Amino acid sequence: MKTVALGLRTVPALGQGTWNMGDSPGKRAAEVATLRRGIELGMTLIDTAEMYGSGRSESLVGEAIKGLRDRVQLVSKVLPSNASTEGTVRACEASLKRLGVEALDLYLLHWRGRFSLGETVAGFERLLKQGKIRAWGVSNFDVDDMEELHRVPGGEGCTVNQVLYNPEHRGIEFDLLPWCKSHGVTVMAYSPVGQGGKLLASATLGKVAQKHGVSPAQAALAWCLREPVVAIPKAGSIAHVEENAAAADLVLDEEDLAEIDRVFQAPKRRQGLDML
Repeated sequence: MKTVALGLRTVPALGQGTWNMGDSPGKRAAEVATLRRGIELGMTLIDTAEMYGSGRSESLVGEAIKGLRDRVQLVSKVLPSNASTEGTVRACEASLKRLGVEALDLYLLHWRGRFSLGETVAGFERLLKQGKIRAWGVSNFDVDDMEELHRVPGGEGCTVNQVLYNPEHRGIEFDLLPWCKSHGVTVMAYSPVGQGGKLLASATLGKVAQKHGVSPAQAALAWCLREPVVAIPKAGSIAHVEENAAAADLVLDEEDLAEIDRVFQAPKRRQGLDML
């Protein structure tokens, strides 16, 4: 599995997302099996959040990683409404309980809210000292947000910015992605194959996929992984997660990238940050 630097460690470039997982009791066994199969295939970074299913996703992940904790890089997120200094600590402790683990590998602020960045960073720093998290980062932060964060005491400890990134949403390439590269912040791409099927129905992506004998989703993931980012697609079945894992070996050539660029154009100016 291709890897990406995250702070002083490396993590797989292809991980597993869990948005909308854990909501249906009838799907639970299949979802647990899917996550475990992904771990077997090297997709050992698993992303979840207290918001997902009001904690049900974290509980599902906790079940899936039983006996496998040493192999997994575990990521969760604190809601902005909980992101005061004390609230961040309490939210993390609740997430740890649902996950059934003693520490998170990475803890993110899900998006900006009413609490100051200084308060949230203070909570992250306390959790680091307590050994309850190993690193921290943010999600849905634009360049202005990142620069403000770096002016906060301790703000340069941010290791990750998780943002929307796929061929339909590539505004980060103009300024945010270069900023993160130059400041040692790893970009984590959520929804790398889009949502709702519009991206995967693209004739252009279909043409590129057909050329390589792969699915449009695999082509979209390979496009994303041409950059040094971590992509976290969700899979609903073992066949789906196996398809995702195989995308890590696919390399698109210059002709493919030019074809995609013609339809999904690279940004020529600064854009507002896209969010889902």
